[in-house]
Amino acid sequence: MSAVRKPAVRQPGASRPAAPHTTAPTAAEKSPVGKTSAGKKAAVNETPEKPAAAKKAVAKKATAKKAVAKKSVAKKTAAAAGQAPARTTATKKTAAKKTAATQARAEKTPARKPESRVAMVRRARRINRELAELYPYAHPELDFTNPFELLVATVLSAQTTDLRVNQTTPRLFAVCPTPEDMAAMDPERLEELIRPTGFFRAKAKSLLGLSAALRDRFGGEVPGRLEDLVTLPGVGRKTANVVLGNAFGVPGITVDTHFGRLARRFGWTTAEDAEKVEADVAGIFPKSEWTMLSHRVVFHGRRVCHSRKPACGACAIAPLCPAYGEGETDPEKAKKLLKYELGGQPGQRLKPPADYPGQPAPPMAPPAAAS
Repeated sequence: MSAVRKPAVRQPGASRPAAPHTTAPTAAEKSPVGKTSAGKKAAVNETPEKPAAAKKAVAKKATAKKAVAKKSVAKKTAAAAGQAPARTTATKKTAAKKTAATQARAEKTPARKPESRVAMVRRARRINRELAELYPYAHPELDFTNPFELLVATVLSAQTTDLRVNQTTPRLFAVCPTPEDMAAMDPERLEELIRPTGFFRAKAKSLLGLSAALRDRFGGEVPGRLEDLVTLPGVGRKTANVVLGNAFGVPGITVDTHFGRLARRFGWTTAEDAEKVEADVAGIFPKSEWTMLSHRVVFHGRRVCHSRKPACGACAIAPLCPAYGEGETDPEKAKKLLKYELGGQPGQRLKPPADYPGQPAPPMAPPAAAS
């Protein structure tokens, strides 16, 4: 029998057996490129896929970051809104109220068909006839006895009431009744006399300039031509038309704030510029009506068709007015808005015409005595 060969047992402390002989590396194995390519493939093959739990954790972190960013933006927006000035909110509320009021008026006001030029002219002239019946006593509401006094009073009427002018001019004309007298006045003394009318320095400068011009260029007389009047300091088309229409009998349309407002409400014009309004209205009415038309429209604007709250419910020409409904339509409430003689109050003239149905305005109270 052949003997069974037992495996060799390595004793403690004995050295490891030599590694078996290997063959030499090939050229591809020696090349660095080959090593890199092989290494990448091995790395790809050996990289384990991420577990589902890890993917969910990453997604949760991304969602959390987005939520934090949204909260931060919301906080900044809230802080900015909190720092906005209170007047912004007030402005929005005011705008909302105005919009609501406009919508309410639009709902109350019946819709009108488009109006032709011919129909508008007919309606405008009918309004003029109605106003003539309502105000047969219409007149210029400035006290004067000659063209020079009317010219001065009209210059002073800018940015104030005719009543205040009428209360101021008696003292003024007692001191300087003629252009020569006024041109020779001390500026400070003149300013003091016209102070109650406001803007007294600018007005005093205009009065001194126009008085000197009347003295030097027109022989101390107020000219009766628009071309000459508008060359005087402080005199424009409105003032010139007032003087021409009421002191010389030359027809003219006086476009003040009242006339312009009503001309637009009546649909006679859409212009804001006074000269354009004058031209538009002049094309509707005959020239012979211009001066009295101006008085009637201004009377109506001061007494009934006010700027802020027209008394629509007490207006005699409401059926002819495209703007009906902009003001108070209740008749009883509207009556309480009427002014001057229609409201049982004094007028603006201290010396009104004989046919004026109202009360004369009171003179200015004397200044308090110095203590």
